[in-house]
Amino acid sequence: MTTRFISLLLLAGAAELVIVTWLFLISKKMNNAGLIDTYWGASIASLAFLYAWATLGNHPRDLLGLAMVGLWSLRLGLHIHRRGRGHGEDARYTKLKEQWGARWPVRMYGFYLMQGVAALLFSIPFLAASLHPEPEIQPLEWFAAGLWLIAVLGEATADHQLERFKANPGNKKSPCKAGLWRFSRHPNYFFEWLTWCSFALFAFSAPYGFLALICPVAMYHVLVNVTGIPKAEEQSLRSRGDAYRQYQKETNAFFPWFPKKAA
Repeated sequence: MTTRFISLLLLAGAAELVIVTWLFLISKKMNNAGLIDTYWGASIASLAFLYAWATLGNHPRDLLGLAMVGLWSLRLGLHIHRRGRGHGEDARYTKLKEQWGARWPVRMYGFYLMQGVAALLFSIPFLAASLHPEPEIQPLEWFAAGLWLIAVLGEATADHQLERFKANPGNKKSPCKAGLWRFSRHPNYFFEWLTWCSFALFAFSAPYGFLALICPVAMYHVLVNVTGIPKAEEQSLRSRGDAYRQYQKETNAFFPWFPKKAA
């Protein structure tokens, strides 16, 4: 089983190298490095399909797992594409190109490769699930599927509520407190993390399934401490000032809870 696990991981690594190289070449031609944001989730789904194909998976567990990761990646990719449509390249990538100067293609390809390594890491739950020796779906896996449904619907709802709020020009200087945003400053990030909790639980009863726990841990760290909340809060403080500072005092950053009473 160990040899099979490692062999599949190496196969997935080679496939991901091809995927990110292809995406980089297309992004360079389109002059839009943000392409990796749109298709990162799809690359994880592609690896999940590769695992199912390589293990000749055709039992209900494979179909359920592929449906979960496929629908998650499709919704996320469409949301990112719709959000950035008509705006050109994301300012983050334009700024990086300016900082890197003439060597930006080499350094940007390195960045794409790092995203590929991350996708490989986050594909581990589906690798483990593909090696499960029992054909029947276990109770923990059904629970994980239910949690996944709550998480995906929650994130879609939070994204929709934020889009509607931003569509009103009168809300430009105010923080969004509509719906789920009343209970968390970043409910979209919370439900994205919850999705990875469901993927980890789905794989947990499989051989090496415990390795899948690294995914929600890593996702929590990235969202809360690295590129998620810190960057979003920095931008919100610049654009909304004291109104957002008051929102910070009243509302949890990540885990949803009832707002605190204003001082």
